Amino acid sequence: MHRLRSASAMRFGIAGLTAAALGLVALTTGYSHFVIALVALTTVAGVGLNVLLGLTGLISFGHAGFYAIGAYASAILTLHGVGFWLALPASALIAALVGGLVAVPAMRVKGPYLAMLTIAFGFIVEHGLIEGGELTGGQNGLVVTDAPTLLGEPVTAAGLAVLAVIAAGASLVGFDLLARSRLGRAMRAVRDADVAAAALGFDPVRVKTLAFAISAALTGFAGAVLPPLMLFIAPSSFPFSQSILSVLSVIVGGAGTVLGPLLGALVTVLLPEALSGLAEYRLLFFGIATLAVLWLVPSGLVGSLARLLPRGRDALAGGGSGEVSLPGTTAREALVLEGLGIRFGGITAAEGVDLTARPAAVTSVIGPNGAGKTTVLNMISGFYRPSAGTIRLGGRDLDGRPAHVVARAGIARTYQTTRLFGSLPVVDNVALGFAPGKLWRRARAQDRETATALLAFVGYRGALDRLAAELPHVDRRLVEIARALAGSPTILLLDEPAAGLSRADTDRLAGLIRRIADQGVAVVLVEHDMPLVMGISDHILVMDAGRPIARGTPAEIRRDPAVLRAYLGGADTPARPRSTPWQGSADAVLSVLRLTAGYGAAPVLEGIDLDVRPGETVALLGANGAGKSTAMRALAGLLRPVAGAIVFDDRRVDALSAHRIARSGLVLVPEGRQVFPELSVVENIRLGAFGRGTPIHPAEVERLLDRFPRLRDRAGSRAGLLSGGEQQMLAIARGLMAHPRILLLDEPSLGLAPAMINTLYATVAELRDEGVTILIVDQMAALALTVADRGYVLEQGRVVARGTAAELSADQGLEAAYLGAA
Repeated sequence: MHRLRSASAMRFGIAGLTAAALGLVALTTGYSHFVIALVALTTVAGVGLNVLLGLTGLISFGHAGFYAIGAYASAILTLHGVGFWLALPASALIAALVGGLVAVPAMRVKGPYLAMLTIAFGFIVEHGLIEGGELTGGQNGLVVTDAPTLLGEPVTAAGLAVLAVIAAGASLVGFDLLARSRLGRAMRAVRDADVAAAALGFDPVRVKTLAFAISAALTGFAGAVLPPLMLFIAPSSFPFSQSILSVLSVIVGGAGTVLGPLLGALVTVLLPEALSGLAEYRLLFFGIATLAVLWLVPSGLVGSLARLLPRGRDALAGGGSGEVSLPGTTAREALVLEGLGIRFGGITAAEGVDLTARPAAVTSVIGPNGAGKTTVLNMISGFYRPSAGTIRLGGRDLDGRPAHVVARAGIARTYQTTRLFGSLPVVDNVALGFAPGKLWRRARAQDRETATALLAFVGYRGALDRLAAELPHVDRRLVEIARALAGSPTILLLDEPAAGLSRADTDRLAGLIRRIADQGVAVVLVEHDMPLVMGISDHILVMDAGRPIARGTPAEIRRDPAVLRAYLGGADTPARPRSTPWQGSADAVLSVLRLTAGYGAAPVLEGIDLDVRPGETVALLGANGAGKSTAMRALAGLLRPVAGAIVFDDRRVDALSAHRIARSGLVLVPEGRQVFPELSVVENIRLGAFGRGTPIHPAEVERLLDRFPRLRDRAGSRAGLLSGGEQQMLAIARGLMAHPRILLLDEPSLGLAPAMINTLYATVAELRDEGVTILIVDQMAALALTVADRGYVLEQGRVVARGTAAELSADQGLEAAYLGAA
């Protein structure tokens, strides 16, 4: 009801402004009519650009080209005997067709490349008009002497101003209707998260092309009124600066707001008029004024004013319980994968994956980091095209089909990192999931009620009209699941839904997933939280290095030796424990005291304590999602702790920036290697010495190349061309070049072949024996404990076990931390 009232108020407001502008036309004469008409036409063109920029997030610096196309089309048609009133819509249609054609290459690029493409389009139009010969008048332009007529009477400048004002009012109302429509919400969805929009059945290319066409049509319509108003048009009438001013008028007014283009037009047209006596300085004044607006009110004048207005009270989602039924359930089919595989270049990311996800069952896909779990989900949902194998849903083959087609077939999904449409309210996020892929579906009276029921089913209790961007993490998870269920999917793919949730929230999530399956949906779950997986799964597929290694019930998976080896690692490595027990100083060089850290409302680490002594190798162990890498990021200064202290070399460093921590000697070799791909191997190594404050001796680089012979063979090669194992060697060499007091190794074995892992661990053992102090995080627990002196085990962000490497290796609790308790 609140939104209906606000829509009515907006349209009444636009009607009032239109009436006021018409009254101004009646009260003024002469040149004032031209200025009023110019403000109105700039508003229409601004609305067109607002569709593109404000709704779809695409920026065009070539919109003066559409303005020129509309103006020239109108002039040429009227000069060849076509009536003005017929030439007007024809010009808009021509501009729309050109806009659609421009969108074809434009949709293949993003960011600055899209801006460059539209700039090129503007220049092409300008020079095309110059070279157009008699048709366009060339550099001299066209003279339009015949005024349009209406009911046999010539239309004066005042009449054209009235036409422009009415067109401006209609365009503002039209934008308001579009922004509130399903198509407008789909445009904003594509802008906020195009991958998630595709997973709801919307084709992002089609949506963006429609936005380009609508934008071009409005701009072309505005241009079509110019010839009889100005009586003369030439290529110089549509300079590149006009495109820049159009973008600025939308941004200054407020991109995405209804009245933003009007306010922007008033600024961009009236300010130069007011400074006409200072012609040589007016662009300077205009630039200064624009910078001031953008600095003081970055969301635009209208956007900033809207924030000051009181918001209507948000309705709350229903207070249903776990007994609420899932709306819209239908007959279900099984999802069958046979021999599914994919290669990226020379790397096999998944191979030979067979899986059957049956209705009313939870089928989980688990495995260590880099196993290929999310890759499988991406192939199922159409974001990756498989290199081999088939994907069947019932009798339909879906392998290789695009994401929006897969979504329409009945497969919905969520993501590791939630991808809600942040600029849309919660209820609109869910409502967009109805009738997957349909852009022109009319809103129905029961849509809000159905969306509310879905939100109640998943356990969301917050405000329905709250913007999704403002939600806390747990509510974002619930809303994303509700949105996925809105299309009544046959298959629901859940990608790490418990990531970042507390234990209590995870337990509630487990109940929700089980209820979804019990109502007939086939759930495919990828998750690292083993208590969750083992507690709700009917069938489990275990993957490692892209290949299935085990399948069965939770009880069978817990006992499978291959699964234990994949999660904990094997001891068949050249790396060996110290020949004699470590005997060093008992005074810690690094102490972590009650450290709490995370990325949102729910902390990932809660009050952990650990210490590292000089010359010691300490392993930090735990399943995926336990908080190991979060701890490393906090120690390295890449994540500011919420509470607790980090004491390094007798001083607190938890408040220091990352580069200052690195220069003090706490050096991180990050997860995923993160070498500098465009630099050579030697250049990467030398960069490791940047923060240490001492010159590089050539022998240092030589010693590191001797330690890693494979790097010597590739010393002059770009780092981006190295294999994964070679890049990990390079990352360690770069870290050693910093002369670290403590070397932090974050998941060094991630994604590497067994032979390469063995080589790396042999190197770690050598560094340990040479006295390098090491804190190592690795999911391969047995390998890490082989080279470590002591270790800590994390579970759900807390230290659940600590002791010597021998004690932890014999502790059955380590297995439970990775695979859940039996």
